[in-house]
Amino acid sequence: MAKESGLGWSTCSVDDAAGTARAIKNDITNLQFATPRGVQDVTGIDKSAYERILLLADFSITLNGVFNDAANQSHDVFKTVPSTSVARTVSLTVSGQSLNNEVLFTDYPLSRSDSGELTFAVPGVLSDGTVPTWT
Repeated sequence: MAKESGLGWSTCSVDDAAGTARAIKNDITNLQFATPRGVQDVTGIDKSAYERILLLADFSITLNGVFNDAANQSHDVFKTVPSTSVARTVSLTVSGQSLNNEVLFTDYPLSRSDSGELTFAVPGVLSDGTVPTWT
C-alpha cells in the first residue's frame, strides 16, 4: 500500500435501532475515531524510567454530518438514540481497510448555525468488549 488521502470512503454504515445497516456516508461530512489502550504504571523503585503494561482496548467515534430526514438516511438511524438502549454496528471502510465495532451512541445533538446549516455530531463508544481490529 502507498500513502493515500482520506477521499472516497467505500463504507460508512450504522445500524438503525432495529439492527438494519444503513449506508449514511453521503450524510457524513467528517468523522473522528480512536482505538486507545489503557496503560498501567508498573514501575518498580529499582527503575529510573517508567515501566508500563497495556490494559483494555477501547473504541470511540464521533460522526459529524448534515441533517437528512429522507427514509433510511442519517436521521432515521440516529433519531432513536435518546429513546433506545441498543448497540449498533458501525462499519467503516477506506482503501479496502475495514473497521467494524459494536457501538453505543450516547447523544444525537443537532446544531443550527447562524447561517442556517442544520448539522449533527453523534458520539459513540465501544459496547461489547471486542477489541477493535482492522481487517
